[in-house]
Amino acid sequence: MRKVTLFIAVSLDGYIADRNRKVEWLQGQNTESPDEEQELDSYEEFIRRIDTILMGFNTFHQVNTELSPDVWPYPDQTSYVITHRSLPSTERIRFTSEPPCELVRRLREEDGKGIWICGGAGLAQQVMKEELIDVWHISVIPTLLGGGIRLFGELEQERKLRLIQAQSCHGITELVYERR
Repeated sequence: MRKVTLFIAVSLDGYIADRNRKVEWLQGQNTESPDEEQELDSYEEFIRRIDTILMGFNTFHQVNTELSPDVWPYPDQTSYVITHRSLPSTERIRFTSEPPCELVRRLREEDGKGIWICGGAGLAQQVMKEELIDVWHISVIPTLLGGGIRLFGELEQERKLRLIQAQSCHGITELVYERR
């Protein structure tokens, strides 16, 4: 069975976007210190193990218009965009109104590499509620936003995780957990 990973950045106070739904704050502290650790290369390592990406329409729109407007950043993966909009799919970008948890369950049973829950919060919260995430890869950005879009909503019950990796660079702390 394929693994499902939530790989996402969050502010120190738990937000994935600010009050204006923007993510300009997604950077570490600027430092020129010669003692600073090597650059984190976890994304490159992660994306090599992924062939399927799930995202909501707002995340798709933000990636396509703000973060990478000239080039789709996931050319080697199949991206599923969860939306009620009727949009034409391409070979690598598939628009679907299939309920997210049903889609995840179906994709897990297919052959392939890992599945990435890319965002946003609504999608992440739905798959968390149904306990469909195997690995949480959370990059904590050294910023307090004080409001915006929260990653974690209320859960009906406690979820216990096991820390399997932690590293830090430029003030960003990457925490990787799995279910226990």
